[in-house]
Amino acid sequence: MSAVTAGFIFCLCGFLRAVPKGVTVNGENVGGLTVPSAVEKLRQKTAEELKGKSLCIYGAKARYVFTYPEISFKDDFKNVLGSVKRGGEYSANVSYYLCGMDEIINDICREEKVERVEPYAKFRTSGEPFYYFEGADGKQPDIARLKADIQAALKGGFESVKIKYLTAFRRTSLDSVRQKTALLGKFTTYFDASNTNRACNIRLAAALLNGVKVEGGKTLSFNDTVGARLPERGFRSAKIIENGEYVEGVGGGVCQVSTTLYNAALLSGMAVTEYHPHSLSVGYVAPSRDAMVSGSSCDLKFKNPSACPVYIRSRTGNGYVTFELYGKSDGAKYSLETVVRQTIPAEEELCADPSQVREGKDGLISEGYLVVNRSGFIKKIKIRTDRYAPQKRVIFPADLSPQDGAGEPSESA
Repeated sequence: MSAVTAGFIFCLCGFLRAVPKGVTVNGENVGGLTVPSAVEKLRQKTAEELKGKSLCIYGAKARYVFTYPEISFKDDFKNVLGSVKRGGEYSANVSYYLCGMDEIINDICREEKVERVEPYAKFRTSGEPFYYFEGADGKQPDIARLKADIQAALKGGFESVKIKYLTAFRRTSLDSVRQKTALLGKFTTYFDASNTNRACNIRLAAALLNGVKVEGGKTLSFNDTVGARLPERGFRSAKIIENGEYVEGVGGGVCQVSTTLYNAALLSGMAVTEYHPHSLSVGYVAPSRDAMVSGSSCDLKFKNPSACPVYIRSRTGNGYVTFELYGKSDGAKYSLETVVRQTIPAEEELCADPSQVREGKDGLISEGYLVVNRSGFIKKIKIRTDRYAPQKRVIFPADLSPQDGAGEPSESA
């Protein structure tokens, strides 16, 4: 125990001994001071010198300035002074460092980072269907280079550091965006614009579908999208088909909208999962090309088979309604064909009242085909068979001249 105590006293005496006269360290006279006092003096001088220095880091967004005590130092004053035996000039190592440098660098990089913006398209319901944005490359500060430059500046003359950036290139091209927003198919039908109630219903239903986006793999329901055809929603009374006859009903003309969309969907490569034919053939589309909707029981549904969204645009003008579908093509071109397999003659009935005359029309059995053309390889697929009922003809005897016959409406619901 005595030996341990003696050793401690020896070390303490050595630590507290006076520095020899005439000793200067880094240009500072510390002769005659105890080692702790000399170390303290040298560190105070170093700190005062450091207070007059600053490290400036220049980025694209801001300038970052660091001073003492954010910048601190390490030294070997104690080791140098402990080894001094006689007066003279001595040099000690002093190194500067940025406190919490890794965290500071990460904060600067987060601030300076510019996220890349991939090219994209904005869908519009009027004018050009899409507005295209080219996007922009991003940039990320080079973390390793920034750290090395900071350390080099602190070792040197505290030169300013300019951040170097790495480019974050866009992963997609504008061409690829255009490919995902190409016109897939469109279809137009025509109506009598002078029939104001029916024309109003067509325009209203078409407008409710304008701008709808069907995500990849999702199914569109016409009834869910358009909603109930009610007077309080703006729908008017016009001719509809009911039990094989034309009668007045709210929403007459909406079936022409669903039919137009049905044809556009088929021509765009959509997978139709639900459709219903009219009981009578209609005048605005070929047989086996119609799609009747009614209440919630009869709907038009189609699925987007692509992984990319499909965008629907509708346009109505003076006597026409058009649907256009945009998305990523599957590489095929589609067309539609109708084959009438049989005509069903309409019954005839004589009447004595010329106001009861009705032109009527024959019924028919027809088939609808989807023609798929893939790089010249053509495949015809039968997609439906339909039977349209005949409508009785009511004839006024030939030897009498009807004054004011009431003919059948030219268009159905």
